[in-house]
Amino acid sequence: MLTFDLGSEWLETDGLGGFASGTIGLARTRRYHALLLAATTPPTGRVVLVNGTEAWLETPAGRFALSAQRYQPDIVHPDGARRIVAFVPEPWPTWTFEAEDGTRLVHEIIQARGRARTLLRWRLAAPRPLARLFVRLLMSGRDYHALHRENGGFAFAPEAAGEALVWRPYPGLPAVHVAANADYRHDPVWYWNFLYAEEQARGLDCVEDLASPGSFAFDLARGAAVLTLTASMPVEEPPETVPAIETGRRIVKAERRRRGAFASPLERAAEAYFVARGGGRTVIAGYPWFTDWGRDTFIALRGLALRAGRFKIAGAVLLAWADAVSDGMLPNRFPDRGDTPEYNSVDASLWYVICVHEYLAQVRCSGHGLTGRKLMRLEGAVEAILRGYRDGTRFGIRADDDGLIAAGVPGVQLTWMDAKVGGLAVTPRIGKPVEIQALWLNALKLSTSMSGDWQAPFRRGLDSFRSRFWNEAGGFLYDVVDVDHQPGRVDASFRPNQILAVGGLPIRLLDGAPARSVVDAVEERLWTPLGLRSLAPGEDGYRPRYQGGVVERDGSYHQGTVWPWLAGPFVDAWLRVRGFTPAARAEARRRFLEPLLDHLGTAGLGHVSEIADAVHPHTPRGCPFQAWSLGELLRIAGLVGPDAAAAAEADAGRGNRRHSGAL
Repeated sequence: MLTFDLGSEWLETDGLGGFASGTIGLARTRRYHALLLAATTPPTGRVVLVNGTEAWLETPAGRFALSAQRYQPDIVHPDGARRIVAFVPEPWPTWTFEAEDGTRLVHEIIQARGRARTLLRWRLAAPRPLARLFVRLLMSGRDYHALHRENGGFAFAPEAAGEALVWRPYPGLPAVHVAANADYRHDPVWYWNFLYAEEQARGLDCVEDLASPGSFAFDLARGAAVLTLTASMPVEEPPETVPAIETGRRIVKAERRRRGAFASPLERAAEAYFVARGGGRTVIAGYPWFTDWGRDTFIALRGLALRAGRFKIAGAVLLAWADAVSDGMLPNRFPDRGDTPEYNSVDASLWYVICVHEYLAQVRCSGHGLTGRKLMRLEGAVEAILRGYRDGTRFGIRADDDGLIAAGVPGVQLTWMDAKVGGLAVTPRIGKPVEIQALWLNALKLSTSMSGDWQAPFRRGLDSFRSRFWNEAGGFLYDVVDVDHQPGRVDASFRPNQILAVGGLPIRLLDGAPARSVVDAVEERLWTPLGLRSLAPGEDGYRPRYQGGVVERDGSYHQGTVWPWLAGPFVDAWLRVRGFTPAARAEARRRFLEPLLDHLGTAGLGHVSEIADAVHPHTPRGCPFQAWSLGELLRIAGLVGPDAAAAAEADAGRGNRRHSGAL
């Protein structure tokens, strides 16, 4: 008998920044879990409109719950989860329920691509003469980071609009169009004190009230029950004129065709992170709470798109960001509110340069060379970044006399280790961080194909790197030199950043015995089945678990917590120092790739988590659907060889199969 974790989360995305998500066990555990969550200004301005449902089946044998809610203080009601006998996430989340009288019901949730619309469908697994389904919508109308409480302002009364009913919960929010092949009975009530366990565990507000305007009654003996939820985005939707059952058929047909075009579930999972921004495309860093971050975008893009030869979408993303270069820098992220980007990142711009060069090299090799104005925009952005870093830009970022990049001012976190507690950076890393030098020198070397001006700075910087970062006593690289801009002061903390000098980037900065020494030390002290620890056990400040309130979690974010995205650079480095032999590829697949593939079925189904605990059992934490984590998994699958990569693609369904079966 196969079993599954009821707390595992599923995700459906609309390509605009909105999504539907929840748990296998039906009860929502996060404020972000919803059936209709729409982006009003894609990919930001996200609002939750329909949080969930209360559903039950009625037959001559009685009433059987098909939903489960968790209420304060910690009560689960009703008991619908115990009737789940099977779940599969492909091609979309699908549950099979079995009532005590033997009635089996199949429930599907499908997010339409390119529109804020969710289809809910229920059907009998075998015909029955008397079976009725009842569904109540649980609604709010709030920012996706907020919570909702009972109030007198919620508009319960629907309007008729063709085949649909329309709710306008609050002024200024999208209307919710609901079409169903059902009878609607208006019966407004409030459901109080939903408890979100994941929010509670993170030390955040975790209790919410939801409004339910009435119930929909479906006669299952006449066929499938269909209910579509559509947000009127960005302008008012015209009245629905197509019957709900036909709309459902169209959505199922279109989505089955679209999803079937992907080579594997992993490839389709990658599609979830590409969304619209204005007239271009961007990459969502992770679901359910991140938007588009510069650093995450360019790290993720290499695995999500370039590895698979998806040049059109990769080019669209790179071009969309090209116009955001300011004073030699790209923004770290575009905030949810307002249009002012934040430029507090020293590495995002350098990752962009590397990504552009890899993109251009691949499209030229494919015979689809980029020319004209688009090529000029990309090359212009690269040139502006390199000159900005060479001459000096924000936050003390500049090329020093030794050819290395110095960066940092007190109170500002510039590297990817960017957590702050009480306004202070936990890992300030002011000076010359090791991975920034690896990125800078790679950017310089790759850019010699555009201009000979960068060859001499590359040679000078490489010589300085090899002489200044090598820790002879430890046999590894310092994490930062010239700490706090004090010449000669070093930080010998054992962190994973040094691996980028050997793997994960086109140009490695170390060869021979030093490279092997770094890789062996990183494997021994930092490797876990879900990636690399951010700080080695035994180091000052090491934290084995990422848990507690905001202060505790932020304080441990880069102090031991495991990051799956770092598995990509590590496996690349591990293979490089072994010459990419067939035996090494096979061993890497067994030791490093397979544990990550197993993870696809444990947290965010079909995806890879943001972080995990540093100690066994390496509990997944943070965002359950993370772009750069999945992107680097896809890159690893390619690194271990064509046969292994194909096997990895096939194994992407392994986590799906483990959820198919009886409890």
